[in-house]
Amino acid sequence: MTASKSSCLLTELLAQAREGDEQAREALFEKCRNYVRVIAHTQAEGWLRTKVDASDLVQQTMLEAHRGFDNFRGTSEAEWLGWLKRILANNVTDFIRHYQGTAKRQTDREVPLHRNSPNDSAGFTHDLSAHDESPSQFVMRREREVEVANAVSKLSPDHQEVIMLRNLQRLPFDEVASRMERSRPAVQMLWMRALKSLKEELQP
Repeated sequence: MTASKSSCLLTELLAQAREGDEQAREALFEKCRNYVRVIAHTQAEGWLRTKVDASDLVQQTMLEAHRGFDNFRGTSEAEWLGWLKRILANNVTDFIRHYQGTAKRQTDREVPLHRNSPNDSAGFTHDLSAHDESPSQFVMRREREVEVANAVSKLSPDHQEVIMLRNLQRLPFDEVASRMERSRPAVQMLWMRALKSLKEELQP
């Protein structure tokens, strides 16, 4: 499915769901689950990752979106995805406040959660292609955010992890290697293979 068809489908599902079509509503949320999952993984970084799994953020976000769906006033795909991102951002903030309060941690000794705000409106497809390498440039001009998220979710676990660490969280290769417990050359090779696999998934 091309990006334009995917976008059109989401917009149609959104319109039908707002008219009370329960099947369209369920389909709409299911098609956006991978998108929320990918965004959540980029936020559950550093010390928070040891205390909460990204799947918890996804579950909480989708639950709140279901409950508050009648309050959504947008009509476009961009407005819908932005709304989901704001709910996720609020949940990330709540998790941080919870663990800060219970552990009374010293902020100057902790790793920051993320280099970018969860409310960053640029979208993760921009982050995914933030580097100068041509495979990333290919991704930048390809499918829209939901399509990219679905494609990432089809990759092997190692390929998903290296893309999320390197492209979405923008970590240097040395840190990616440390987190994945591999050598830097091995991680660089894995990353190139992962981007190649992602490119293949994004082919029309």
